[in-house]
Amino acid sequence: MELRRCAVRLVFNRSGFTLIEIMVVIIILGILVGLIVPRFMEKPEKARVVKAQMQIESISAALKEYKLDSGDYPTTEQGLEALVEKPSIGKIPKRYPEKGYLPKIPKDPWGNDYVYISPGEHGDFDLISYGADGEEGGEGKNADVQSWEIE
Repeated sequence: MELRRCAVRLVFNRSGFTLIEIMVVIIILGILVGLIVPRFMEKPEKARVVKAQMQIESISAALKEYKLDSGDYPTTEQGLEALVEKPSIGKIPKRYPEKGYLPKIPKDPWGNDYVYISPGEHGDFDLISYGADGEEGGEGKNADVQSWEIE
């Protein structure tokens, strides 16, 4: 019985948190969220840029293989589809692989088509993703990813 009274006293003698203590904890949590969340929010966007760069490198390799077989890069008019199916317009390659050079042309990480220009202004061809906004130019997540700027 004595043990039961001690337990009851302990429960009723406990004091709760004061308003000041609760506010200090909320402020600390707010500061932590303010510092940590933005860093995690930037990660997916950086990953999209890296993915676009990797896709551009992969498409560029297929374009170079196409040139080895045909002597020229596909024209702008033939487009990147010349890597998937044998072109029916322009200069048609004599040695075109049965399965093409790529199974399909990927969309960029933002769901847009890559822009292909051949001959390019910055080399034999220009391959561009216009970023999140899908429009030329821009900064941050809207910045273009361009084949001639990939190291």
